[in-house]
Amino acid sequence: MTTARARPIGGPIFTPFSKFLVLLLALGAPVLAARFVLGLGATTAMSDGYPWGIWIAVDVVVGTGLASGGYALALLVFVLNRGRYHPLVRPALLTSLLGYSAAGLAVVFDLGRYWNLWKVPLMPWNWNGNSILLEVALCMMAYTAVIALELSPAYLERLAERGRPGAAARAARWGPRIERALPFVIGLGMVLPTMHQSSLGSLLLVAGLKVHPLWYTGLLPLLFLLTALSMGYAIVYVETIFAGVGFRRPVEVKLLGSLGRVVSGTLLAFLVVRLGALAASGRLGLTLTSGRLSFFFWAETLLLLAGAILFLRPAARHDAGVQLQAALLALAGSALYRVDAFLVAFDPGPSWRYFPSLGEMAVTVGLVATETLLYLVAVRRLPILAGAGQLPPRTTPAGAVAGAAGEGARP
Repeated sequence: MTTARARPIGGPIFTPFSKFLVLLLALGAPVLAARFVLGLGATTAMSDGYPWGIWIAVDVVVGTGLASGGYALALLVFVLNRGRYHPLVRPALLTSLLGYSAAGLAVVFDLGRYWNLWKVPLMPWNWNGNSILLEVALCMMAYTAVIALELSPAYLERLAERGRPGAAARAARWGPRIERALPFVIGLGMVLPTMHQSSLGSLLLVAGLKVHPLWYTGLLPLLFLLTALSMGYAIVYVETIFAGVGFRRPVEVKLLGSLGRVVSGTLLAFLVVRLGALAASGRLGLTLTSGRLSFFFWAETLLLLAGAILFLRPAARHDAGVQLQAALLALAGSALYRVDAFLVAFDPGPSWRYFPSLGEMAVTVGLVATETLLYLVAVRRLPILAGAGQLPPRTTPAGAVAGAAGEGARP
């Protein structure tokens, strides 16, 4: 099957939007400086009762879920042999690389003794074989390297076309070697995220009674794996549609439309497993009697159900606006589930309270801005996005994002 060749978008790096992203990044920089000089206690709202905050719950737990697009698409393309989705793989891998790198940085920010982090991969004789966190750390480190290898052909293609003669020769020499190694790399890329995404749920198994019964179940590893898949597929929609609108490119509406049943099936599988676990344990009544936690439970459930139904609508096969709405619902429900499990439904005792400090929120916004800025630089300079070039400038004012996306999809 032939696919359109990926090409750099080109264009200026320092646009008004990219300058705005740099400003957001700069707002978090003083907080990070204070954190590394004064410590966590002076800059965050974390405590002995809440040893993790949004830097873990949002930047790592939600962030790696959003970064699962490469994993989810690789499962379709390379395992289930759905080659027609191949044009979506490189953008998904780029999003995954940026997301996992940002999650790794967030872990460094969050660790009290961050200077000892290098010992994790390099001192195996000190490993605690019973530690779930160790498995998560090792898998995340290894998977970040795997994604970089999977994406390296894009960098080598750029060197071969635009690099100096010596760099082009090295690219020509290493390109075929990496291509031959990719089947083994991709296989490793299937195993590692399956391990650490499910292990994020296993972390809450260790917390035991500190997690509310509406979220605590022995099926937490499976539920976290399903949310990783649903978030991974949904972020492909968001990235593809926004890239089409932002760079005035045709949107792969038909290709995304054929993916809708897969995403819907993943969302419905999550709901069936979760509600089935509650029913089997006799906890369904808690969905109505748990006060504010009942509200959060139903918010997650209805968001995911609405996304699943919307993906199954006939309009979702050919309307980018409907696709974007469904993807955002899936992302919101899955992200809320993960935040709720790690923060809202986590109760270390009556004397402990947590709400993120302004500094923690500024750092999180800065990390998101950094990821977005690096994505823009990458797609402008590297062959990431496949398909035709930019569409002609519009002669009428652009409408909403969904409407613009639908317009860009028309021939």
